[in-house]
Amino acid sequence: MKSKILFALSILLLSTSAFAQYDKPGKDNDESEKHSMNLFKVNLTSIILKNYSFQYERILNRKFSFALGFRTMPNGKLPLQSTIEKIVGDDEEAKEQLANFNLGNTAITPEFRFYVGKKGFGRGFYLAPFYRNATYKGSGLKFTYENTAMVKNTISMAGELKGNSFGLMLGAQWHLGKHISLDWWILGPHYGNGKGDFTGKSSQPLTADEQNDLRMELEDFEIPLTTKTVTVNANGANVKLDGPFGGVRSGILIGIRF
Repeated sequence: MKSKILFALSILLLSTSAFAQYDKPGKDNDESEKHSMNLFKVNLTSIILKNYSFQYERILNRKFSFALGFRTMPNGKLPLQSTIEKIVGDDEEAKEQLANFNLGNTAITPEFRFYVGKKGFGRGFYLAPFYRNATYKGSGLKFTYENTAMVKNTISMAGELKGNSFGLMLGAQWHLGKHISLDWWILGPHYGNGKGDFTGKSSQPLTADEQNDLRMELEDFEIPLTTKTVTVNANGANVKLDGPFGGVRSGILIGIRF
């Protein structure tokens, strides 16, 4: 995992260094002295989803910049949980899962920006290829199993899902006055691979029948397009996931230029 992150960062940093070297003395260098070349931004729209997202952008020249984003969501109940429960409807089992489930996440997103307009220096529409490394930590996923006496017990699963993806952002940025910027992430789809590892420990040894019933419950839990490996023993259960990972970045950011 660390090697993937270092590789992606190395490619982006080498790219930005190469473009910076092309910044020969001339009109662009003269004009760059008139502009603030650093921006620190906060994503306002992500706060609604309990995500705290920040980005630092370094302007390299008229056309190019490098940005590094960091996002975190403290571990807790799902954002907009009441809305999700309404969508679930009368499915009591799903509602119970939602009530018990806790989620937290972090993500690091380096990107390389190309400003397509004439103004440049961090202004106007841009295209930004990016890489995202994200980690989601979940707990409280409860599964019910029975023994031969038809006595029901539950086991709680907890673990994390790590995803690596690449994408392309279409956005636009404006300078509002001397020190303020407004950055609109219009659309940034990304796609890659994710791997998960979730474990549940039993408070008492599981019988062979209990293990079989728990295994069936876990295998019946459907996750589309994902390979699932279930292991159950007397001590509890483990579920490993491997499948596609992706999403869409969007938002409105307010920034300080310096």
